[in-house]
Amino acid sequence: MKCRHCRTPLVDVFVDLGAAPPSNAFLRAEDLDRAELHLPLKVYTCADCKLVQVDEIQRHDALFSSDYVYFSSFSSSWLAHARRYVEQVVDRLALGPASLVVEVASNDGYLLQYVQQRGIRCVGVEPTASTAAAARAKGIESLESFFGADFARRFVAERGRADLLLGNNVLAHVPDIDDFVAGFREALAPQGTVTVEFPHLLQLVRQAQFDTVYHEHFSYLSLATVQRIFASQGLTVWDVEELPTHGGSLRVWAQHAANPRPATPAVAALLQREADAGMGAMPFYRDLQPRADRIKHELLAFLIEHKRAGRKVAAYGAAAKGNTLLNYAGVRPDLLPFVVDASPHKQGRFLPGSRIPVAGESRLREARPDVVLILPWNLRDEVAAQLAYVRDWGGRFAVAVPALELF
Repeated sequence: MKCRHCRTPLVDVFVDLGAAPPSNAFLRAEDLDRAELHLPLKVYTCADCKLVQVDEIQRHDALFSSDYVYFSSFSSSWLAHARRYVEQVVDRLALGPASLVVEVASNDGYLLQYVQQRGIRCVGVEPTASTAAAARAKGIESLESFFGADFARRFVAERGRADLLLGNNVLAHVPDIDDFVAGFREALAPQGTVTVEFPHLLQLVRQAQFDTVYHEHFSYLSLATVQRIFASQGLTVWDVEELPTHGGSLRVWAQHAANPRPATPAVAALLQREADAGMGAMPFYRDLQPRADRIKHELLAFLIEHKRAGRKVAAYGAAAKGNTLLNYAGVRPDLLPFVVDASPHKQGRFLPGSRIPVAGESRLREARPDVVLILPWNLRDEVAAQLAYVRDWGGRFAVAVPALELF
């Protein structure tokens, strides 16, 4: 196996989470009598460019199928984040009715709806039929395709170049990251801007966020590595923001290398912080496995203790990160009988691997669990506020990452 960017042979293991099914491969009742496909979830660090990556064991077009169940609009905090971004970027780049905004991995139109409301032309590029259809139902044009250099050239020939190209939480999801970034170069107007958001590898390691590792995430990124990849495709990073989303993310602003816009001080400052943290050397990347194992053991001990004491535990949030955690820990319905999720696309199905049933929120009121384990720990405050009524019967909340906490 070689690095998907620089082709250096990969030998250094970042974390090994055994084998698991794809994290969004939810099951229907009729699937329960069939075997599931389990794939190795072993992540490597490139000793040269420091790109942390999992191999494309299953083709990405199988992972992001027409039956994809992740719809961004079911998170109120994510919608608010998208609205704030649109307000900021429209003002900063002086976008208007003559501008063209293209979002790659536009999902169900969660963000472009706010662009459209500002009277700005916009197009989404989304490979999953289910979410693209939801966007079109909102009146947002969505092209069902994976994005790369060839697609970008066809797009430009038909529609012209984009003044703003954006991709939120998609850079980590592409197996051919060089071709994907080359697509940005091809589709971007001469004075245009690219923005991408992705979880920051520095925070993943510092906070032991191993549950953000799953097959759909092919890459785990630092600013230094992203800057190198963009430079290889003729793009320069001119600004970076640190965001609280997904436990700590970056928003990178980039442009054609020929553009004269200077980089803000934030770029050099964050690069220095990454260097000071040791991200330029391999020891930094060898510390996650023992902490992942500790979290696994703490969660199992917690669930077994409550089971023996006759206390009921349920979970909230049928998110991909929760599936990574539950499958690595070997949790099954005997310890966690159900998980609640707001998305009707997940309700009535079963989590991949663990086969824990997914229910609507009414199930919580019926079961009145003693503890609700919040699997998307990055949304703990939002979820705890939404489910505040759990405290009416003496219930409490818990998270497992970065450490087990009952609150």
